[in-house]
Amino acid sequence: MNYQTFAKLYDDLFDEEAYQDWLSYAQKNITDKDGKLLELAGGAGRLAILLKQNGFKDVTVFDLSPEMLTLAAQHAEEANLELPLIEGDMREWSDLKQKYATITSFADSFNYLANTREMLDAFKQVAKHLETNGQFLFDVISPWQTDVYYPGYMFNWHDDETAFMWSSYGVEGMTHTVEHELTFFVYNEEIDGYQQLQEIHTERTYDLETYTRLLQKAGFKDIKVSADFGRSEVTPETDRWFFSATKA
Repeated sequence: MNYQTFAKLYDDLFDEEAYQDWLSYAQKNITDKDGKLLELAGGAGRLAILLKQNGFKDVTVFDLSPEMLTLAAQHAEEANLELPLIEGDMREWSDLKQKYATITSFADSFNYLANTREMLDAFKQVAKHLETNGQFLFDVISPWQTDVYYPGYMFNWHDDETAFMWSSYGVEGMTHTVEHELTFFVYNEEIDGYQQLQEIHTERTYDLETYTRLLQKAGFKDIKVSADFGRSEVTPETDRWFFSATKA
């Protein structure tokens, strides 16, 4: 099998239980289930499909990767659902004229932005494309995750045709930043052997005050932060923060 991108590999490996947790968080916190909802950095569309299957009537997926959007189209067809798809960069999507009642973005997508300037640009785009009093829900990993949990982290997995190795490292001289080395060994029928594929992913995060300041600067109010998919209060060892904010 010849993979030109990692999209299908990531999609196959992603934790199904996490999608159910994000669905539960959305169901509990989104007030307008009939309004238009945009899944920003929605990837292969799995959460968007769950949202549509659970009462959210108008859901669109926005993602940078055409390969991920191709998978989203396939998953929507398999589920017998219509799922509008938009290819774009979360930092600059001014060509999109539609406004939404709700915009969501999960799986720490904002942590892949290079700096606070890019983060602010993305937040401003979200605000621009929300209706007045529209909701913005997203999550990010915390400094505890980048500084304590991830450095030295390793995870290995395999089945009959694929093996996966994940190693994470802190980045010297860069605050709250981590690199993930992802290596796949995929069976290739053409060579009757395994093909190695590798990527390095960099994630960075900031303190809560920085996120709050950037959200306020972008035009948000009523900023609420929780942990464990909205089930717990934030503690010093919270690994992921869940934000809910309203467009001013």
